[in-house]
Amino acid sequence: MPLKFTKMHGLGNDYVLVSLFDQQVADPASLARAISDRHRGVGSDGLIFVAPPTAAGAHVRMSMYNADGSRAQMCGNGVRCLAKLAYERGLARENSLHVQTDRGILTLDLVLDANRRVTEVRVDMGEPILDPRRIPVGLAGERIVAHPLECGAHTLYMTCASLGNPHAVFFVPDLSGVPLNDWGPRLEAHPLFPERINVHFVQVGRRDFVRMITWERGAGPTQACGTGASAVCVAGVLNDVTDRSIAAELPGGVLQLAWDEATNHVFMTGPAVEVFSGEWPP
Repeated sequence: MPLKFTKMHGLGNDYVLVSLFDQQVADPASLARAISDRHRGVGSDGLIFVAPPTAAGAHVRMSMYNADGSRAQMCGNGVRCLAKLAYERGLARENSLHVQTDRGILTLDLVLDANRRVTEVRVDMGEPILDPRRIPVGLAGERIVAHPLECGAHTLYMTCASLGNPHAVFFVPDLSGVPLNDWGPRLEAHPLFPERINVHFVQVGRRDFVRMITWERGAGPTQACGTGASAVCVAGVLNDVTDRSIAAELPGGVLQLAWDEATNHVFMTGPAVEVFSGEWPP
């Protein structure tokens, strides 16, 4: 029986979403590889399932696979898309919406237009994980801030954090000088990262504004990365190059980030867009 799906994106970071409320998938990793293929499939950065929750207090559950079939713990742009789909399809009509993820239960506040359609979502991403053992990164210490790392003939300085998935942030003077397709895969698979890592290069414009590009673990260059932008917000504060509230410009658009000092939680706000729905195989 064909599988019903919906193609969505958050700032161009695109995903295929499948509801498991009334369907089943036997091999999600194989499906992720096939359906994400941009030449022979629907084309996406990954596959996201929205399912009934198994944890008390959650309204829906999210599970995600990268385009290469690997499992991902969290996705900031993807969870906004999931919230829009769940609300507009009537799978969960609450606002605030509680989404069960591998990071725990996240709270999402929905911005609705006059037709009760979701235009933006504010996500409480929780507390950033800075302990290298939990990110994980094969380095000692309590935090990794501006740590030198060799990449070919270059020395880069990384700051690491996890928002449910691992991120390495590199501040650079000029993004135009970053060979993303070379440095990205080298750093993703560096021996320091036992579970690989998402890689971000950041140019600071002002203390409240940065530009960034991303090499996403298991997907390659992406238009946006919500957990990555959240990690950049944290890294900017740790390096004292940004304020706690910033706008991050990614290739696909702008996200608003804030690392709240009182709660230690990171908040991310951005759009979610439905592209089309269909059946797989077509």
